[in-house]
Amino acid sequence: MAPSATRFLPPGFDTTKPIMIIAGKGRYPALLAECARDFQANIKLIAFEDETEPSLIESFKPADRRIVPVGKLGQLLDSLQELQAAGAVMAGQITPRKLFSGMVPDLKLVALLASLKERNAETIFGGVTQEIEKLGIHMLDARVFLDQHLATSGCLTGWSCGIADDELKFSIQMAREMARLDIGQSIVTAKGTVIAVEAFEGTDKMLHRCADIGGKEMLLTKTSKYQQDFRFDVPCFGLQTLESMAKGGVKKAALQADGVILIDRPAVLARARELKIDLFGF
Repeated sequence: MAPSATRFLPPGFDTTKPIMIIAGKGRYPALLAECARDFQANIKLIAFEDETEPSLIESFKPADRRIVPVGKLGQLLDSLQELQAAGAVMAGQITPRKLFSGMVPDLKLVALLASLKERNAETIFGGVTQEIEKLGIHMLDARVFLDQHLATSGCLTGWSCGIADDELKFSIQMAREMARLDIGQSIVTAKGTVIAVEAFEGTDKMLHRCADIGGKEMLLTKTSKYQQDFRFDVPCFGLQTLESMAKGGVKKAALQADGVILIDRPAVLARARELKIDLFGF
């Protein structure tokens, strides 16, 4: 039986009308497509050349998909209109360096970039979101249909996660401050010290750096930004993050409930238990 509702659709939104998944890299867009189909939503796909997984592209009929190059905003907008999108949701990453080099923007994107006072992932995707909504297409919360894959409060991997209250309070405070400053959404702390901060390189590379520092008490904390725009840039935690934690010697993670997507939750929790990594939702 299909799930009856998702908390992340606007009131009255008709899921029989086409919803575009604008899909970047990784497992997240495929998981979203699977969950949307469970909800019997009418989904179609906008894929990016050399970014979107081929298996996801092939899971859509040719009439229900378009493939566009990174940087071709005009082509993206045209594709949304051709597929008669009523709603759209962004899922998955674009290779970070392509946002700043290695792509050839069209005139539409050049004009958008020129209008931005700051150029970072948030402002660029925020600008793209505005251009999409100018077409009358509703940009949806990126957690839509993924209710069962969000972090929830409490210990996710057992009865007790072994995270001291003062340690958790400090790590959350530091993580939220880094997010407020738009530096990153993940940090690693230990015994009241910030060990590593995520920046442009991403969570996995930050965790790899922790191996050089050592320490048995390291805690990864991942949070959303203050007043996060959940239409894009939702923090994710997946199997690759777990493997990076293991390599970096980080054995505990605190994840914001409803603010972090587990990609996908049953597999993540099972692998965390295998690796003896504690996951806690706050």
